[in-house]
Amino acid sequence: MVGIQEQNINSQQEDKKVIKCLVWDLDNTFWDGILLEDEQVILRENIVNIIHTLDNRGILQSITSKNDYATAIAKLEEYGLKEYFLYPQINWNSKASSLKEIAKLLNIGLDAIAFVDDQLFELEEVKFSVPEILCINADEIGKILDMPVMNPRFLTEDSRLRRFMYLSDIERQNAEKDFVGTAEEFLATLNMNFTISLAQEEDLQRAEELTLRTNQLNTTGYTYSYDELNNFRTSENHKLLIASLEDKYGSYGKIGLVLIECQADVWKIKLLLMSCRVMSRGVGTVMLNYVMSLAKTNNVRLLSEFVSNNRNRMMYISYKFAGFKEIAKNDDLIVLKNDLTRIQPVPAYIKFQAS
Repeated sequence: MVGIQEQNINSQQEDKKVIKCLVWDLDNTFWDGILLEDEQVILRENIVNIIHTLDNRGILQSITSKNDYATAIAKLEEYGLKEYFLYPQINWNSKASSLKEIAKLLNIGLDAIAFVDDQLFELEEVKFSVPEILCINADEIGKILDMPVMNPRFLTEDSRLRRFMYLSDIERQNAEKDFVGTAEEFLATLNMNFTISLAQEEDLQRAEELTLRTNQLNTTGYTYSYDELNNFRTSENHKLLIASLEDKYGSYGKIGLVLIECQADVWKIKLLLMSCRVMSRGVGTVMLNYVMSLAKTNNVRLLSEFVSNNRNRMMYISYKFAGFKEIAKNDDLIVLKNDLTRIQPVPAYIKFQAS
């Protein structure tokens, strides 16, 4: 029976798999021909439509190509497509190492990456070295837009703007590298505005997307459908909170979600998640302390569920730093409690609004 349950869980997880970034090879994949042998390469049929469609769906794109960087970038600029590719790895390294670097720079899991190449050797090397990555033969490019993992259920405003948000992140990272001073002093230069509010119906598509896409900064890994989230939103026994963040470089979009189960004398956090893009901004702590202050105002005990996996340890550490202590454990499910005696104020560098 346990084996069947595990198979069902694995099947459900596979059904909910989402690709966050498609990484392209160039020669005889993205275009016909080998650039270093003939600069008159020709884009493959329908490639521009595929690039634009994936971009509108919120699927990021990058490149791993064994090529001369300057020559390849110049060709992409000539076609007006350079801006669509984040952190391109155009070098002579192995494709597997380049894919790992892209995942690291985007701060996403390897299992959220798809890789398309025309060379069987390259595909087999990646399958062997990084089996989490979805490998696609260039012969199948025409089928990419129809693949379930390339078709998010909803196209939200955050989806359409995702690439621009990452480009803003690159600006922030470059500014941080050049900044002389402490991390807190740099954060103070960003003019951050952080908002938490009760989720409205128009937030639910993005809320569902967050539960499906966010793995690292996620306390339980629970995923909820639009209808389930709408039931929580309208339930007297639940609070569904959504958070958004912006700064002088632009909007991060809706980047946080909290689901609280509310009983007469005890509240339980069923889910708390934050987008990985805001990991270093301190807003996760603000969100958690806001929930703690709400619980204290309502004179209830505050519990939280935590389901450990190999990727969300940072959230467990956040709970511990906020004063949560384990009171029960059942397999991977941990129940924590906070006595609400130590609620941290919002840092001075964040302008915070709750509604």
